[in-house]
Amino acid sequence: MRRTINLRKGLNLNLQGALSDESIKKELSPASVALVPDDFPGFLPKLEVKEGDSVNAGQPLLHDKNDTDMKLVSPVSGVVESVVRGARRKIMRVVVRPDASAGTSVVHDTASAKTPQGLRELLKKSGLWAMMRRRPYDIVPQDADEPRDIFVTAMDTAPLAPALDRMVSGRQDEIKAALAALKSLTKGNIYIGVEKGAAFPDFSDAEIVEFPALHPAGNVGVQIANIKPVNKGEVVWTLDIVTLVRIGSLLLNGVVDSSTCVAVTGSEVASPCMVKTVIGADMATLLKGDVRTDGRHHRVISGNVLTGVPVGEEGYLRYPYRQVTVIPEGDDADEFMGWASLSPKKMSVNRSFLGHFLSRAFNPDARLNGGKRAMIMSGEYDKVFPMDILPEYLIKAIISKDIDQMEALGIYEVAPEDFALAEYVDPSKLELQKIVREGLDYLRSEV
Repeated sequence: MRRTINLRKGLNLNLQGALSDESIKKELSPASVALVPDDFPGFLPKLEVKEGDSVNAGQPLLHDKNDTDMKLVSPVSGVVESVVRGARRKIMRVVVRPDASAGTSVVHDTASAKTPQGLRELLKKSGLWAMMRRRPYDIVPQDADEPRDIFVTAMDTAPLAPALDRMVSGRQDEIKAALAALKSLTKGNIYIGVEKGAAFPDFSDAEIVEFPALHPAGNVGVQIANIKPVNKGEVVWTLDIVTLVRIGSLLLNGVVDSSTCVAVTGSEVASPCMVKTVIGADMATLLKGDVRTDGRHHRVISGNVLTGVPVGEEGYLRYPYRQVTVIPEGDDADEFMGWASLSPKKMSVNRSFLGHFLSRAFNPDARLNGGKRAMIMSGEYDKVFPMDILPEYLIKAIISKDIDQMEALGIYEVAPEDFALAEYVDPSKLELQKIVREGLDYLRSEV
């Protein structure tokens, strides 16, 4: 079954540094890999290894304090190089140095996955459970969850993002196996969101829903809101098509596939390209020889410019492990009139700037261009927010910690990424994604 949903609200940012070819240009073996517990909200990490331990690919590095069966596993065989801690001994990351002689991949017994409970246990042991999310709260699914429906996104409309459906081309067997298994975990439907016109095959265990290539249509939250919204008391699970393929590969082969295809993009990348590497790869290896040597300060982002995490050239590839963006930092810029310049090189959604009327690709830097100010009820959020929610009023309710208003205004439907585009156009320059994350965490602790 296939249907199409048309959206009118949204905004595509036309940036320099896009991929010209989405075929794999090179394969890289990282010098080190890292798992960052903060990438898995709702997961309370506890170590299962110590520095100097040898580990196999797929061997647990961490487990959840509330559910010891839920693991985060090593993407490679090697040696635990370091456990980096922050304030109050919080685990910031676990770094593993690959060593081909250290061992082989952990092989799981998939026979038990024929029952729903057995499948849950397999997914948790393999680390793939933590790569899914649940609404409400946008956290790792809980063991007691009985999802009303499961939503899979097979499109990414974020700036400079790769085409997700092409990343899993030819993996129909894995998709079919994963869909059949996940179908046993829900009494509802499995929906796959794809780009309108994409050559994505039909599957008997899922409904295919087409969306226009207008950001943020690729966000699974937007797809849920336009297919079947989440009401209070309901739980749905979400994942991307790459995670779905990993689940299928585990069921067919018994081994977790930790490889990943990464789009290395951005205006400061000499030749944007697709690279095949490993989950959590170090940026130094991933970007070696690709970043322009133009003397400018660079911001290296794991992810896209709207929702990604600045990690620097000494950082690591972060979840969901499929894109890196390099743009100018901007702290070394020297231009006449600064942010008030009317230069046509300035990218803006405001008609006061000449760049608003130009269709060419722009090269913005990471500057905020002005300080924070009082919240302005301008209606700008609504222009780029394709969900039946009043975003400005929801943000005000979150800031004031008014739980009744938060629930009435639809907080159970949203995740921080749904507000990324609104944050970009916000004249108040509020950190909307941070506000929403804090609101979801507060609601979860109180309700």
